[in-house]
Amino acid sequence: MSLFNTELFIARRIFFAKGTSRKFSESIVSFAVFGIAFGLFVMILSVAIVTGFKKEVRNKVIGFGSHIQLVNFDSNSSYETVPVSRNQPWLQEIRDMKGIKNVQCFATKPGIIKTDDEIHGIVLKGIGPDFDWSFFKANLVEGAIFPVSDSTKCDDVLISRQVALLLKLKVGDPLYTYFLNEETKTQKMRKFKISGIFSTSLEEFDRSFVLADIAHLRKLNDWKPDQISGFEISINDFSELGNLTQQIRKLTLKYSKEDETVLRPVAITSKYPQIFDWLNLLDMNVWVILALIILVAGFNMVSGLLILILERTTMIGVLKAVGTGNWSIRKIFIYISTFLIVRGMLWGNLAAIAFCLIQAKFEIFKLDPASYYLTAVPVNLKISHLLLLNAGTVIVTLLMLLVPSWYITKIAPDKAIRFD
Repeated sequence: MSLFNTELFIARRIFFAKGTSRKFSESIVSFAVFGIAFGLFVMILSVAIVTGFKKEVRNKVIGFGSHIQLVNFDSNSSYETVPVSRNQPWLQEIRDMKGIKNVQCFATKPGIIKTDDEIHGIVLKGIGPDFDWSFFKANLVEGAIFPVSDSTKCDDVLISRQVALLLKLKVGDPLYTYFLNEETKTQKMRKFKISGIFSTSLEEFDRSFVLADIAHLRKLNDWKPDQISGFEISINDFSELGNLTQQIRKLTLKYSKEDETVLRPVAITSKYPQIFDWLNLLDMNVWVILALIILVAGFNMVSGLLILILERTTMIGVLKAVGTGNWSIRKIFIYISTFLIVRGMLWGNLAAIAFCLIQAKFEIFKLDPASYYLTAVPVNLKISHLLLLNAGTVIVTLLMLLVPSWYITKIAPDKAIRFD
């Protein structure tokens, strides 16, 4: 069996030949190559932007509430919670569970901020010494975070830039807050000092949450020193959210006893379904874009291949006259088309990667945070996405090219040799 590939040799000679193509076919083929390049460019950008958008918004929502919350089974969806003890027999097992990043206690209580001119409703979120500050450190715009310990109570708080602008507050200012005790039906006032100001552009959360020492919430609710609203659990891989939620549910039920408080795990996707359902809808948009673009790029290559076949009709007739089979001749033109596809893909990849890197570095294209929760167009460029998009483009386009290459079988050698 010969190792020499005759069809590939002929295809290479035709593809790399200089000055033999006609201007009309040259322009059609160039347009087909441009279609592949532009189509792949748009597909890469679509996937990078949509996945980047989903990742950024998802991480911001998780930053306010972690991946999973363990709360009292009797607690409702409001921020006025039923307390639980932070001393749980299964707590260390959850911390040691594979895929768990951090476990922290928290408490929430709705209240009101009052200034001389304005009143604004907020949710005071109490945090302890085990709180993971990484999200708020990344979004801190002024001031600093405050220390929290079990031994001393800290009067500092973190507010959002949106609340600060609304109430005309700045770092170092006093913050007067008012709360209603549900059991005694009495109003309580607390004076805090603004330690820092954060901004996540997630306005629904920014205008609501104020971070404070959890000791203040215990005092406001007349809770015992070990009582909290629940636990927040961060995980390493978002795709494992459902599986880890089930494992935590089974573990807490295993330790539950009759007449004792039962805790239930609430995944972030269940706590804020409207946001995550909206993000999931974006996947459908991407699939529609990918399907339409790859079809358009494929039809461009089909038209380019038909032009190449018509231009080389005489050559096809000669090859048939000397005994070359139809499939061998079809392979020649499929090889030529593959060279053209690879050329287009090369330019498409270079343009898309350059765009993503420039946007990630300089954030040239901005967004309205009130509508999109982000200040700039996000990009999430992954090698796996690039490989899958390139492989899909090659496979689908080559499959579409099998149809026009079938036209070669209908060309008669005697008529093709006389073709001009």
